[in-house]
Amino acid sequence: MEETVLEEPICEEAVLAEEIPEVKPAAMVNKNGVKAEAATASGGGDVASGGVASGGGGAASGFSGTKIFTWFMVLALLGVWSSVAVVWLDLVDYDNVIGKLSAYDADGDGDFDVEDAKVLLGVKERPVSLVQKEAKEESAVEEQTEPIVEEVIQTTEGTEEEGQLPPNPSQEQQAPEGESPDAVGTTAKAEDATEESFEGKLAVEAGSFEAEAAVQVEEKEPVAVEEKTTQEDSEGNAEDQPEDMLQYKAKKKKPKLLNAFEKTIKAEIDAAEKLRKKGKVEEAVRAFDTLVQQYPQSPRCRYGKALAEDDLAEKMRSNDMLQKALSTYKEASELPNAMPDLIKATLKKRAERQQFLGRMRGALATLEKLVQIFSEDVALKNDLGVAHLLIGDNKSAKRVYEEVLAIAPSNGFAKVHYGFILKSENKIAESIPFLRDGLESGDPGTDDGRFYFHLGDALQRMGDDSAYKWYERGHQRGHFASVWQRSLYNVDGLKAQPWWTPKDTGYMDLIKTLERNWRTIRDEALSVMDKTTGLFVPEEENLREKGEWGQFTLWQQGKKAGESCHSVPKTCGLLERYTEATGCKRGQIKFSVMQPGTHVWPHTGPTNCRLRMHLGLVIPKTGCKIRCTNDTRAWEEGKVLIFDDSFEHEVWQDADSYRLIFIVDVWHPELTQYQRQTLSPI
Repeated sequence: MEETVLEEPICEEAVLAEEIPEVKPAAMVNKNGVKAEAATASGGGDVASGGVASGGGGAASGFSGTKIFTWFMVLALLGVWSSVAVVWLDLVDYDNVIGKLSAYDADGDGDFDVEDAKVLLGVKERPVSLVQKEAKEESAVEEQTEPIVEEVIQTTEGTEEEGQLPPNPSQEQQAPEGESPDAVGTTAKAEDATEESFEGKLAVEAGSFEAEAAVQVEEKEPVAVEEKTTQEDSEGNAEDQPEDMLQYKAKKKKPKLLNAFEKTIKAEIDAAEKLRKKGKVEEAVRAFDTLVQQYPQSPRCRYGKALAEDDLAEKMRSNDMLQKALSTYKEASELPNAMPDLIKATLKKRAERQQFLGRMRGALATLEKLVQIFSEDVALKNDLGVAHLLIGDNKSAKRVYEEVLAIAPSNGFAKVHYGFILKSENKIAESIPFLRDGLESGDPGTDDGRFYFHLGDALQRMGDDSAYKWYERGHQRGHFASVWQRSLYNVDGLKAQPWWTPKDTGYMDLIKTLERNWRTIRDEALSVMDKTTGLFVPEEENLREKGEWGQFTLWQQGKKAGESCHSVPKTCGLLERYTEATGCKRGQIKFSVMQPGTHVWPHTGPTNCRLRMHLGLVIPKTGCKIRCTNDTRAWEEGKVLIFDDSFEHEVWQDADSYRLIFIVDVWHPELTQYQRQTLSPI
């Protein structure tokens, strides 16, 4: 009996021993971090208390874990290969998706994420910097900055010491003796640029991108290089403006450009506009072109296309592309359902770009249309007045400003321009209050070097020393290099002194040639004077207080003046090899004769890029003198006087016979060869 009892447990143990190896979960680890075989051993060590059942449960758990791990790996691999396929086969347009989501980028980090959601839900505020940036970009949509261009400044060179040229919109300029301080414009033909006109103020802009390519130099104007003549475009930098001006700008209403339908496609318009603002102009043109094809009656889509084409023209330096933009601007303004603000923005931009291309009369027609549509808009009338000045029509400009002042008597922009016109009519005393009040108003478009110059000049002519107070203000505002040196087309860093010695200039060979051959030069000049051919042209630039003064020009703006050298071949032959003089695009070579009883008002030349040489030919013993700053000197026959005519100078001829000199302008010696080749002509 005992043996039978002993065999049963042994047999049962053997069966268990056979079952356990079949499960074999030794390498598995359960969720508690305990190896399966340890759990089995534990179960086996306590058979009587249910160890087998426990061991069986561990086996089942190990099998389930294996299956889960296997399925996890399968799914992971499927995910990896799916991602590879999507990217490799380009199944998703990520740029398009991200572009659309970026419309909801509320925190400015370039994507749409949880932080953006917080901002959109009002849980978190938008970054201040982003709000300011967006405000600036919104403004840029309607008032796109103009391309930076430096104008070719062409003006009549007067008869002598002067070098006054038509002032730049933000700066006033004078012309050489005989060049008018009142000339505010430039024309393609020098003889057409008189003191009364704004003609060609954007003149080298006629030639636009091609002309601009020729003048990308280190020259820096005292103010902006870009021509800014309109009231709104002349507002300048915020930090340079008084507080009340900043408040004025802050109150400007945001233009309403979208009609009812366009509000439903705002996201698409915004996406295209964002490309343009980020400088992706080719993509922006394509995006807007697609929108125009989809929504051909949308003025905003077409306006966006015009802006993008305008930007692309700037990037490509292409007049053809700019012409395309002009056509698109016109199309946008003529579509039905165009919002008034969009019509205004579109036509203003079109007029601005027409001026850039030198199409002044086309710009005038565009502005006239604008004024007709928005007859109550004073700013547009002011711009129309400038457009008349740009084509030399001072009479029409005067009429426009009189209309403006009749309805807005305190309008500073109208006042300074009206004062300028009065001064150009030689109504000196009448011009002063308009110029002064306009400048003191601080209105947009009044902080302009021309107006500081003309007010100071008018006061000087009336014997009022407060002129220098205004010159000082102009200097402080950055329009003038100093109270004395009031030229406006300047290169920074050039040596500045009123009087120069021959050694200072480095042009000793030229000076010696002039002085050794002065009699030959004099005799040829006298032979021309004896002829009644009218080769000596009277100074007509309003620089004389009284007297008679004439000039005979041989070279102007670096080129021979017509057939002049045929009359004085020896003189021209002497100068041919001196390119510092004959190649000086910002100067002239000419004879100047002044009769007794002549006085030339104090004036300054247009640029610091040249020096002016005076060779005495026929000089009376007494009565003739020239002042530059506070240093007065006299000419001598056969000797060269050298001064920088960008400094204020004045001339008296109180002798009893005529005074004859030979004027030779030369490049400032510190200008590089590259600058001499690329600076725009004056």
